[in-house]
Amino acid sequence: MLAFDVGGTDTKAALVDGDGRLVQVVRIPTPHADAATGEAVVDAIAGLATRFAAEHPEIVPQAAGLLVPGHVDDDAGIGVFAENLGWRDFPFRARAEDALGLPVSFSHDVRGAGEAEHRLGAAAPYRDVVVMAIGTGIAGAIFVDGRLYTGGGMAGEMGHSRVADGPVCACGGVGCLEAVASAAAIARRYNALTGAALPGAREVLQRAEGGDAAARQVWDSAIDALALDLSHTVALLAPEAIVIGGGLAQAGPALFGPLAEKLDSILTFHRRPVLLPASIGENAGVIGAALRARDLLAATAAPVAAPDAVAASTGERTA
Repeated sequence: MLAFDVGGTDTKAALVDGDGRLVQVVRIPTPHADAATGEAVVDAIAGLATRFAAEHPEIVPQAAGLLVPGHVDDDAGIGVFAENLGWRDFPFRARAEDALGLPVSFSHDVRGAGEAEHRLGAAAPYRDVVVMAIGTGIAGAIFVDGRLYTGGGMAGEMGHSRVADGPVCACGGVGCLEAVASAAAIARRYNALTGAALPGAREVLQRAEGGDAAARQVWDSAIDALALDLSHTVALLAPEAIVIGGGLAQAGPALFGPLAEKLDSILTFHRRPVLLPASIGENAGVIGAALRARDLLAATAAPVAAPDAVAASTGERTA
């Protein structure tokens, strides 16, 4: 199988053999070309497929999984809108199938990574669970009674719920969670406040822990916004657990400790969800894409290794 996980900053691609092992994983910058970004992405994944074929001619993929960010219509195979990347109503599945010459399973990047976490990772013990990714953007995969709920492609867009009076979000809204508490927004807000040029949220946290008052203000306000948003999620869905991944989750106790404390202070009679870090790691997206490609083959009765072979491990050599 071929597996592609397109993010706002980077695109990951993996070649998966018949036993479900990740033979090779490649990361490239996601191409940005305004309204032509969708075509540029398809060209990029076709180039990666050609590279895999040249470097591993012994492996002949039978299907591909493709994940992209933004509002995604899984059933229609369309990337409806991605505010950070510029496409609207782009027919990803059809274009990818033409470019790759393979059947393609298509979905949202966080839903794909969430499926990997739910089948193989930290979310596996729970039937009612939300897997949330906080990186360039913020979104979630929602599992109700063990089933992924997509809401016609609209469910899980928690990054675009309003939690503050500002700043303006790339989607056109004001005070969206993503504009306040995403890893990119934390750095952007600190730089705007201080005139600095920090590259990411990690550096803002380092300054906050070093006593920088502006960094502490930005970090704490991000925690407050995340807790407020999660309180709405808890009130609506009552999940047993919320699993958090993405770049911001790498902050570890500096994120999970104050976030749990703040969330607990907001909730009253509600069920307190367990807050857990995602466990599969940086390859969750391509693993999820590979699982979806395997499911696609199974649905068409193509000969394929048992799904349990994919779940044998979540290390670098497994998909």
